[in-house]
Amino acid sequence: QVQLVESGGGLVQTGGSLRLSCAASGMSFSIGDMGWYRQAPGNERELVAVIGRGGGTKYADSAKGRFTISRDNYKNTVYLQMNSLKPDDSAIYHCTARIVVISGTTDTYWGQGTQVTVSS
Repeated sequence: QVQLVESGGGLVQTGGSLRLSCAASGMSFSIGDMGWYRQAPGNERELVAVIGRGGGTKYADSAKGRFTISRDNYKNTVYLQMNSLKPDDSAIYHCTARIVVISGTTDTYWGQGTQVTVSS
């Protein structure tokens, strides 16, 4: 069984920074794309950023210039560095990963989410 566990959320003031982490644990054959989604009450789930196996990245327009996604393949971990945070960034942030397990099946896995709240 593969699990994704996020950490690093919290409460910050406008203009502050947070660094989210998501670690994949368990047996897996390989990990492909990894990314971050966010969802605030009343809003649709939004793709924030995605990073491929080779390090290529894509960002939502709202995140460009402020957020940076990265990954450490040795640690099976994806990060989201968030700078210049705004109240509109407040949401539950979920990491996601495409994982091929031992059985050979490929599935999208989701973390439990970490809360980000930006005040003022």
